[in-house]
Order: sequence, then structure tokens, then C-alpha cells
Amino acid sequence: MVAHRQHRPHLPDTDCPFCVGGLEAPDPYRVRCFVNRWPAMTGDRCEVVLFSPDHDASLGGLSQSHRREVVDLWAERTAVLGARHDVDYVLCFENRGAEVGATIHHPHGQIYAYDHVPTRPSTTFAQGWTPLRDRDGGDATIDEATPTGASPRMVSSMAGWEAWVPWAPEHPVAVTLAPIHRVPDLVHLDDPSRDGLAAILGDVLVRLDRLAQGPMPYMMWITQGPTVTGGEIEPWLHVEIVSPWRGPDRLRYIAAAEIGAGEYFNPVVPEDLARRLRDLGSPDVPDQSRGFGS
Repeated sequence: MVAHRQHRPHLPDTDCPFCVGGLEAPDPYRVRCFVNRWPAMTGDRCEVVLFSPDHDASLGGLSQSHRREVVDLWAERTAVLGARHDVDYVLCFENRGAEVGATIHHPHGQIYAYDHVPTRPSTTFAQGWTPLRDRDGGDATIDEATPTGASPRMVSSMAGWEAWVPWAPEHPVAVTLAPIHRVPDLVHLDDPSRDGLAAILGDVLVRLDRLAQGPMPYMMWITQGPTVTGGEIEPWLHVEIVSPWRGPDRLRYIAAAEIGAGEYFNPVVPEDLARRLRDLGSPDVPDQSRGFGS
């Protein structure tokens, strides 16, 4: 139980602890990482990552070079935490927006270092996750020989990375990003691949904000290989971004029947979401879309 987290700051209007001069950022910074004083786990396993000193910034809105610094910090902390004998798995993630539980508006994410491999990534690895299976697993007409760009769920492709809408997502908005070639974790990304991750993150996050016609609330996490060796798994690093947003001023709430049965009824067609996101263009292209509710 983590009852102490009930007392952490909740959407403060003034004295943001993450702004320069605040409680958690006494000195100027570009990106910053520190131990969470309201941790979900003990033993310095929970860290906060500040993406920018600008209170009104967003991860998607940062410059390419600035976002690359965030990627480098994720990789650095994965290596440092993963080197601990009591850490088996490192999860980097972001909750953006009060709608998904963020308690401070300042752009930030978190890192959890687990003493075991959690169920979801463990199951993902055991099932032999690959981009092809995630993107085209429900389409019998797609096989290994089909060009990746032919998928109706593809959103964008750049710098050795691809982004697409999964075949059967539980959330109305869901996009997965992965390198074209298998890389097990953030630590093993070379310089071009880190640049690629920074680039495609910016591309996708800007598209999502354009779809929502404003800051889209989302949850993002990075699935990477365990920090312990052993077994025959071949993890493939990937990033998942999901949102309960399904239209202007409308959120999708997962109902009792869905949770109780473990089967979900998504009101948004994945191919339609992918088409809308493709139509929004790159961050440098003017917005031409009005989203689902138009």
C-alpha cells in the first residue's frame, strides 16, 4: 500500500515544485531527474524526469535537440538503475493531463525500477512481440513480404522508426512506435536511433494534439527488455501512447463489462484513427483536420 501518496501535491496553481527555483528544481536545468519524494515503491526505485524548465511546454513541443536530451536521460537512468542487483526491470513513462491522473501540469515523466519483471512486459516478451504482429496481426492479407507502408494502420515512418495504430487497441486513441530493426532497450540505441526516437515522438505527439485541437491527455510508456539476463526472450523496444480521448469534450470510460470480461469495445475504428493522424501531416505542415467530433 502507498497511502502516503494521498498527500502529494495536486495541481498546484502557484509555487510549482518543478519550475526553476521550486522545491525540486532549485537550480537552472534543461532536463533533470531526481528521486520521487512520494514514491509508489521504497528503496529509491521511483524517479521524476523533468522534460523542460518551461512550465507550459510539452514533450512533443520541444525542439528536436531538447527531446533528444530526454531520450538520453531515459537511457542513462535505465543503465544506472538496471545495474543495481535489486532491479530487474526499468519502466519510463509519462501521464499527461489531469484526465489520466497527472497531479502537476509541468511537463514531466517518471521512472519505476522494479525488483521483478512486471506481468505486462513479461507477457509481451513471452509472446514474441514484433512490430509486424502488433501492427498487422489481425489482417490475414498482410505477411512478412508486405511493404510496411502498405498497412492501413500506419501513421508515419522516419529515421529508422515507424508509428502505427495497433490492430485491436483497448483505448480510442492508441499509437505504437518502434525501431525498424530490433533493439532490446534504450541503452542499446545508437546515436542515429536516439535521434530517430526523438524525431518520431515529436511527430506523433504533435499529430495527437492536432487531432484533439489542444493538449491531448495521454499515457505513454516505454517497453524494453529486462535488466537481468536469462531466458530465451528477444525483446524489441517500443513506445506505446494511449488516450481516453474520443472526441471534443468526450472521454471514453472503460465499463464494468469490459473489465469483468477482459474484452473491450472500442468505439473508434483503428484504420480511421490512423488515416486521420496521417492526414494531419508532419509538425511542419499546417493543421488541416478537425478530429473525430467534427
